[in-house]
Amino acid sequence: MSFDLIAAFSTVLFILYIGDAISTKTKAFVPSVFVAAVLFLLGFWTILPENLIDLACLGQPLATLSMYLLLVHMGTLLNIKELAAQWRTVVISLGGIIGISLGTMTLGKYLFGWEAVVISTPPLTGGIVAALMMQNAAMEKGLVELSVLAIVMYVTQGFFGYPLTAIALKREGRRLLAAFRKGEIKAEIATSNGPSDAPQKRSKLQIIPEIPPKYRTTYMYLFKLGIVAWASAITATAINEVVSRFVICLIFGVIAAEIGFLERRPLDLSGSFGFMMTTLMAFIFAGLAKATPNMIVSLVGPLFGIIAIGITGMALFSMALG
Repeated sequence: MSFDLIAAFSTVLFILYIGDAISTKTKAFVPSVFVAAVLFLLGFWTILPENLIDLACLGQPLATLSMYLLLVHMGTLLNIKELAAQWRTVVISLGGIIGISLGTMTLGKYLFGWEAVVISTPPLTGGIVAALMMQNAAMEKGLVELSVLAIVMYVTQGFFGYPLTAIALKREGRRLLAAFRKGEIKAEIATSNGPSDAPQKRSKLQIIPEIPPKYRTTYMYLFKLGIVAWASAITATAINEVVSRFVICLIFGVIAAEIGFLERRPLDLSGSFGFMMTTLMAFIFAGLAKATPNMIVSLVGPLFGIIAIGITGMALFSMALG
């Protein structure tokens, strides 16, 4: 089968859409990323070209650009005042991450080896950006099988995370409902309808004046995101990447939002978030082109073993702190 740019792009988006549709149909019981990963794998093993993502122009350097902008965007979502007010949640979350890391780095290291747990733990505790970082790190060291493990870990964790989340939320929901019926708490009606370009509540650290609404365009939002990402890259180079440039992007995003240079949720306001995420999702699945059936079978043990150890560590630490 021959693929040109448009055919490749449409194929990639169709597979991603099928994943979303099945996830919606099953009420997220079957994660969309899992469905998409299976379809990409089967496609790469049969009729899809290995360079499908590149043919669709969703590979490098667009994927790296998207990661820069998305991380700065993520930084703007972290409101220091709100984090301070929700310090208990932050502490419990950090405790869960520590529990996962200690479990995988000790027992996991003994069972599956140091390289396997180092590559797979960040995707287990983080998300798509962590998976991409570990995938790239493994590829740079020539560890093709472990680069696939990073992707498979990100794809598979939802099967464990979503049911656990559902159980926890249902339990908390029953507790809140009982308290509401007893009159111990009152319901608050949310009035927000999503992202807005209306003036936002100023931070005490905000030193840069707001831009009038009529001048807030897509170009403005992306330009300012690019400036912060650029400053992050320069800083990372200056310190010889002692701290990852992607971590610096996140930190600079927090700072830029607090001082008023960036708006909160700038990619949403610019209408660009969906395309950026599509680019990252497509790029991470491109790594599956190197996976063979035998490789996938060999990864089953480390995959489920590391997940089980990580969940146990998370439960022990976060429940104790909670």
